[in-house]
Amino acid sequence: MSSRFFSSLRFLQHENPLGLPRSGAPPELPRRMRGLPEKRNIRNVGKVIAVSSAKGGVGKSTIAGRSAILLRTSRSIDGDPVNLALAFSRQGRRAGILDTDIFGPSIPTLLNLSGEPRLSENNQLIPLTNYGVKAMSMGFLVNEDAPVVWRGLMVMKALQQLLHDVDWGGLDVLVLDLPPGTGDTQLTITQQIKLDGTVIVSTPQDIALKDAVKGVAMFRKVDVPILGMIQNMSVFTCPQCNHSTHIFGSEGVLRECSKHSIDFLGDIPLHASICDDADRGKPTVVSEPASPRGQAFVKIADTVGRKIGL
Repeated sequence: MSSRFFSSLRFLQHENPLGLPRSGAPPELPRRMRGLPEKRNIRNVGKVIAVSSAKGGVGKSTIAGRSAILLRTSRSIDGDPVNLALAFSRQGRRAGILDTDIFGPSIPTLLNLSGEPRLSENNQLIPLTNYGVKAMSMGFLVNEDAPVVWRGLMVMKALQQLLHDVDWGGLDVLVLDLPPGTGDTQLTITQQIKLDGTVIVSTPQDIALKDAVKGVAMFRKVDVPILGMIQNMSVFTCPQCNHSTHIFGSEGVLRECSKHSIDFLGDIPLHASICDDADRGKPTVVSEPASPRGQAFVKIADTVGRKIGL
């Protein structure tokens, strides 16, 4: 009798300890029960988008910086450049950019910003501002020439502070400039922050597109909406003879957009002044807003703004 009792007790305790359904399908457990943090909004920020490439050197940060500037001012306005300029000055959005690349921050250079951020009354970092855009970066917190030689735990702690300990003071939109790859930083952001979407940047050649497609798969796996892809360095026009050459190919990003059912947001040409503008910290849409490359940024920012409901 005693033996049968303990045998029955063991059966009741171990028959289905996780409460799995009989069909074999996994249960829909809350995020916390699956060991995942609850996604939350960034305080005092309306919309949050991520700009990613999964590949270094394709111009993601350059586009992210200009997107923040344009999203500050861009609305769905038809008409000539005069109307766009009036819209930029009179109907501005409050925009910010967060550089989440702990090891290689580039936003300070792109926006010509330097200095250590002050602390608010709530002991939060106060962003630096230029061209009407608020910015926060690891580059403001360490010496410009000092390498960040940290292990993963320290990196994640710094990222947490950048995500949650910055006093943005009220923004309509915040652009997150993600580092290359699909690792800890990307997972932390996509699992902890409520993102309104992501923009993926790539150059047209296959070596860059292979990594960009991995980024597409990652964002879909973590249920982040993909707003579209940008093809950077798409064409070079010789300033001497005006002949156009597709140095890195012409339709690589278009092909992947069609293959993966992603919207194509537009082309950014390869031009020496974009590099010069970046090095001197004066973005193209500030230094040459009426140029074809400046207008390309304007068009893309306007499209992204409509997609996220700005």
